[in-house]
Amino acid sequence: MADLFDSEDLSKEAPRPLADRLRPKSLSEVIGQRQVIGQDAPLTVMLEAGSLGSVVFWGPPGVGKTTIARLLADETDLHFVQISAIFSGVPELRKVFEAAKQRRKAGKGTLLFVDEIHRFNKAQQDSFLPHMEDGTILLVGATTENPSFELNAALLSRAQVLVLERLDLADLERLAQRAEVELGKTLPLDGPARENLLEMADGDGRALLNLIEQVMAWTVSEPLTSQALGQRLMKRAAQYDKSGDAHYNLISALHKSVRGSDPDAALYWFARMLDAGEDPRYLARRITRMSVEDIGLADPQAQTICLQSWETFERLGSPEGELAIAQALVYLALAPKSNATYVAYKAARADAKKTGSLIPPKHILNAPTQLMKDQGYGSGYAYDHDAEDGFSGQDYFPETMDRPEYYAPVERGFERDLKKRLDYFSKLRSKRSS
Repeated sequence: MADLFDSEDLSKEAPRPLADRLRPKSLSEVIGQRQVIGQDAPLTVMLEAGSLGSVVFWGPPGVGKTTIARLLADETDLHFVQISAIFSGVPELRKVFEAAKQRRKAGKGTLLFVDEIHRFNKAQQDSFLPHMEDGTILLVGATTENPSFELNAALLSRAQVLVLERLDLADLERLAQRAEVELGKTLPLDGPARENLLEMADGDGRALLNLIEQVMAWTVSEPLTSQALGQRLMKRAAQYDKSGDAHYNLISALHKSVRGSDPDAALYWFARMLDAGEDPRYLARRITRMSVEDIGLADPQAQTICLQSWETFERLGSPEGELAIAQALVYLALAPKSNATYVAYKAARADAKKTGSLIPPKHILNAPTQLMKDQGYGSGYAYDHDAEDGFSGQDYFPETMDRPEYYAPVERGFERDLKKRLDYFSKLRSKRSS
């Protein structure tokens, strides 16, 4: 019986898509995903130890989930079977399991690759468990959805989840170069147009190869510019435009308009992005980020208003809900601005990386045992509630670290009041230390 979706039955003479022709023959040929198949990565360690277990690949389309699964079967000398949860039901699963049992009796193991595994319901997912446990199959699932939400806990407990990432531009360029070698010619694009083509793929290797195949079929007298490429790939480019230059240019204009306290410009760029087909949820998220990064504690209410506008959009939907996001946008543009917390946070993170091994001073360490008390843990700690003004002025940084100053509030909005408090505590600290 032929396995479902077994490509071995296809005619060798049939035209093959570029993506199929460039499918890697070994794990070393796979582009990207070093966090999974690189040196000391999970799959590499499993293979070297000869103990490959069931896994679930979680990642976006076109990043190599199917390819890696096939190569794992080759590496472990297992029979590769591929099914899709979209097209398979209980009868198909029974046939697959029965074939795997017969194969096992003949001394051959089975690697069962299940694409879109999250589309199986609970009962269907449970049907894999006994066959995984008795070794009839080694399951390799693939999903674009969060396994924590879409897969049963019982299945997850028997499989390791490995995250596959979108290919970056360097990976896509390597893939494009392989395609040029396979096709025996270079892409008829100038430098900027080539970069735009890579960006259109949005980290999807299969999408890039489909685009390359389309571009390579054109007859052109000279390399195409970005503008010419955009005209020829107008419909395709629009689908990927959210990762292209226009997308980043518009979000940059929107962000800087808010930072520059210009509500009219902010609304203009907001409208431009909506008209271009941008997801309002993405804009709601970015606007919330602006409230944290550029307004912060100068107006603590700004973040709350952004989150409320986001929730309102989710309840109303489009287009009515977009007005709530627009209202938050205007509020942010007119709010007092401060990045003091943002700057302080980055400075603290930098120091934390430099001094990550320093322990807290002993006077603020808990001492639940006598041994710890004998070591001086908690000795000399001043309880602030008992101190004058409710402030002891003790130093809470590591003993060998000079006290830094990260947070410098601005004289705008609510941070004006916070600055007064900070100055007040600073004077008290100096008084206590002297």
